[in-house]
Amino acid sequence: MHEVEPSSAKLRFALSRRFLGRLFLLAGFLAIDCLLLAGVPHSASLLGPLAPFGIVSFAVFIGLSFSRLRTLRTPLPFRRWYFAAHLACILGICVFYLEALRGFGAIEFSYTAHLALRAVLLIAIALVALACVPLSAWMEALRRTNLSWVYAILAGALAWFVRYPARSLWSASASLPGRMLQGVTFHSVHAVLRLFQHNVVVDPANFTLGTPQFTVIIAEACSGVEGLGLVLVFTIIWLWYYRSESRFPQAILLIPCALIAVWCLNILRIVALICIGSAGAEDVAMVGFHSQAGWIAFTAVAFAFSMATRRLSWVRRYASMPTSSPDLPTLSAPTVESAESPATAAYLVPFLAILGATFVSKAVSGYFEWLYPLRFLAAALPIWHYRAEYRKLNWRVSWLAPLIGIAVFLLWITPSVFFHDPQTPAGSLGVTLAALPPIARFMWIAFRIAAATITVPIAEELAFRGYIGRRILGRNFDQLRFSSLNAASIGLSSVAFGLMHGQHWSVGVIAGISYALVLKRRGHIGDAIAAHATSNLLLAVWVLSRGDWAQW
Repeated sequence: MHEVEPSSAKLRFALSRRFLGRLFLLAGFLAIDCLLLAGVPHSASLLGPLAPFGIVSFAVFIGLSFSRLRTLRTPLPFRRWYFAAHLACILGICVFYLEALRGFGAIEFSYTAHLALRAVLLIAIALVALACVPLSAWMEALRRTNLSWVYAILAGALAWFVRYPARSLWSASASLPGRMLQGVTFHSVHAVLRLFQHNVVVDPANFTLGTPQFTVIIAEACSGVEGLGLVLVFTIIWLWYYRSESRFPQAILLIPCALIAVWCLNILRIVALICIGSAGAEDVAMVGFHSQAGWIAFTAVAFAFSMATRRLSWVRRYASMPTSSPDLPTLSAPTVESAESPATAAYLVPFLAILGATFVSKAVSGYFEWLYPLRFLAAALPIWHYRAEYRKLNWRVSWLAPLIGIAVFLLWITPSVFFHDPQTPAGSLGVTLAALPPIARFMWIAFRIAAATITVPIAEELAFRGYIGRRILGRNFDQLRFSSLNAASIGLSSVAFGLMHGQHWSVGVIAGISYALVLKRRGHIGDAIAAHATSNLLLAVWVLSRGDWAQW
């Protein structure tokens, strides 16, 4: 039988009988499971550390082993009975929580029941894994990929540690390192705050600090431990990825510099938080600034670190050299390989502009993001600036694009339709908008819809599918056809896209895969943007017509 090569297989890999296709089919099933559990009240807590551990482990394993996994071409059976047992476990978990919520009989929430249901969830994951891939095929894959699975597990464990156990270091009653970190931050904030406020209220016993008008407790949320962990993971991954282009040990010296920078920014964040609250803007301080300032600091440090590794001559191994003069030596292969495409900015700047505008607008807002129009304007300017580069792309739209957009929309609202908890508040956005003057309300909604249907689809598709999806394949990404996207590039870029959607990350991953598949089918960026815009437009219509403001 003639074997179809992956380069011409189009969309068949998603449902392939080979190992790699089954691996992505497994990821799809697990994403749907997460969507179901996230939609049932209280059951989402079962995911706990499984979510960051699973996502990071899967992404790292695929990234490290993709070329070897492609060689596993033996057709694999699909075990229907294993899959049926998997469905029974997932549905059993959902039914338990729904009935416990309604107070049915002897069913009630308890720690023992939670542990038992988590065990059932682990069994369900094992069953669906065996349904897609037999045990013998799993063993063969682990043998061929050498230690890639070990690295993947370690990366997942690191993600879990940064997200969960690292928090316990901060508890004043936990460990000596935790008490030391808390004391250092408390006294550092106190010293800096005295430079800006004269009447400082301080209670070292309870780690309370502030002014007579506004005080905070320097506790877990203000620790900065998560920021240190995120920066540490980012810097290590960055240097590993660019290890052939960086000088060692010089490059390693940048890691403690980045950690010190994010720690100092955390001190300034807490000081600014107290000053904003003392000025009378308590909602802005505790809602907007408190949640966004940490991400702004992390983004700034990460950006500065990446620029330092790429620009500083004592860190960068291969310096760029002009080649126009015949007297200059020919560039070596590593120098040419290290050069990034000049089109990179055109694909990333619009999305980065939205990200920066989001940080700013949320940081200066309370419960209502009154500066949301800034997101639209921030993306519109770079899109207009790079319009010449975008003319090189194919913007035609096929009939399949809006259908994919409709399917993603229906998947997105599924939890709201079938698992809506009547006791859950619908959100305060509608009430806040109703209280605004008619013109202000109309303008805010108009900018929200314009951003969702125009600038956001363009910026996100250029960044995630146009850049990340092809950048995984090579540095000259802009020379690659969109039809060349493979399973690894689609999977990794879709996971990154999903993580950008917060609590909707699971359906975000599925949406990213859907947009990537319609892009791969014909190679038109217009298809992916049209599908994305269709989903967002239908979601806006749903929110405005049904009053389901939680979707916004």
